[in-house]
Amino acid sequence: LPDTSLYNTMSLKPGSAYTQLFINNEFVDSKSGDTFDTVDPSTEEVLASMSRANKEDVDIAVKAATNAFITWRDVSGTERRDLLLKLASLIEDNQQLLAEWESKDNGKPVSIARDIDIALGIKHLRYFAGWADKIQGKTIPTENVNSVAMTIREPVGVVGCIIPWNFPIVMMMWKLGPLLATGCTTVLKTSEKTPITALMIAQLIKEAGFPPGVVNVLSGYGPDCGNAIASHPDVDKVAFTGSSAVGHEIVKASGASNLKRVTLELGGKSPLIICEDADLDQAVEVAHIGLFLNHGQCCCASSRILIDAKIHDAFVQKCIERAKKQKLGTGEGMDQGPQVDKIQYDKVMNYIESGKKEGAVCEIGGKRWGDKGYYIEPTIFTQVTDDMKIAKEEIFGPVMQLMKFDTVEEAILRANTSHYGLAAGVCSTNIAVAMGIAKRLRAGTVWINMYDDFDAAIPFGGYKESGWGREKGEYALDNFTEVKCIQFPINNY
Repeated sequence: LPDTSLYNTMSLKPGSAYTQLFINNEFVDSKSGDTFDTVDPSTEEVLASMSRANKEDVDIAVKAATNAFITWRDVSGTERRDLLLKLASLIEDNQQLLAEWESKDNGKPVSIARDIDIALGIKHLRYFAGWADKIQGKTIPTENVNSVAMTIREPVGVVGCIIPWNFPIVMMMWKLGPLLATGCTTVLKTSEKTPITALMIAQLIKEAGFPPGVVNVLSGYGPDCGNAIASHPDVDKVAFTGSSAVGHEIVKASGASNLKRVTLELGGKSPLIICEDADLDQAVEVAHIGLFLNHGQCCCASSRILIDAKIHDAFVQKCIERAKKQKLGTGEGMDQGPQVDKIQYDKVMNYIESGKKEGAVCEIGGKRWGDKGYYIEPTIFTQVTDDMKIAKEEIFGPVMQLMKFDTVEEAILRANTSHYGLAAGVCSTNIAVAMGIAKRLRAGTVWINMYDDFDAAIPFGGYKESGWGREKGEYALDNFTEVKCIQFPINNY
């Protein structure tokens, strides 16, 4: 194993995780001494007791980030690039250990945590390392020919990051990559459901050589820790990923405090339209990945699948056969782990019962799997109508809704009848048809004959109540920079 600090200090025994807060490059207890337990969803056993941050801890972390920003903002782009590349390499060195802890704390299979989540996170850091020394302004011709006008892009300042539990490491990297590349500092709050791996990465951030205070990591709950970040007068921006309901509260907190900038990546109820001419085998795989990825705990899950009536029955049968192949567990080679905790398990099971009561047909699944852990069988509903709860609300679980349509125009209208607009998909062998549909769908991302591709260069974000702004790609740099105009006269010779 690589000789790194994580391997030297951690083992896979319960209670051996990093459990403190990370402030100013030091691990410290919360000021209150309060703690909370984090649970392994595959065993329902406590993994560790974590320090619980509150407003006082947020104040200390924000002060550290504010002080660090004074000098970090002036660190050259090449230095920031090299630090990001070093961090990416350290994460890569510790990829297996991080994956094992991510699996225990979140419930996803080890191989998926390692080969998808952490691999994507590493690529994301390296992508934004490449941007660190290429953030440029413009020179602008003006009416006054005896002057020069120019713009420069400056870091926005201290960023409060609040990340979710479904992709803990990926979401941390989506935030850290662009904000560190642009010269911002951060106070980052993890979800109380999955706090461990962010603290492991905090140790690597220190080891990589990032100055004290540039990255601070807090474990805590939304009402005390998250709200303190969102309403803090010295936080210049909040980057939040989570539910649309909490997104509304983040915006309110910004308006009630210092009008800090806000970017939001929120919920979804994403439609996937399967056209009459679709390659059925390909379309089934697209739908399966789109819904069952990460046990359905994905904000852009294709949870409203609209199928041309002419191919509906054949498509349904193939979807059922594909779902039967799903392997449940958290070990190597498994496809689906447990839901993240008992709260989420109960929520998903309640949606399944709602679907049955409202008249949808449960073709497969719909029950608990096994007798330990928060596992739910892959579930497929047919005869779903648009007015059913399972067709309107974000389930965040392994529950697929299959619905018929008669015309493409009908499918587009129904697809857009939602207050969400995060993602959508189209399956068709006719690219002209697929592009025509894609242009009409009110969503930030439309995948054609594919789903859930998260290349670091591609922007991601939503329309309507699915969010503000874009993550990933060059567009993400806008979230963390201010544009300053500088103008001055020149001599007229």
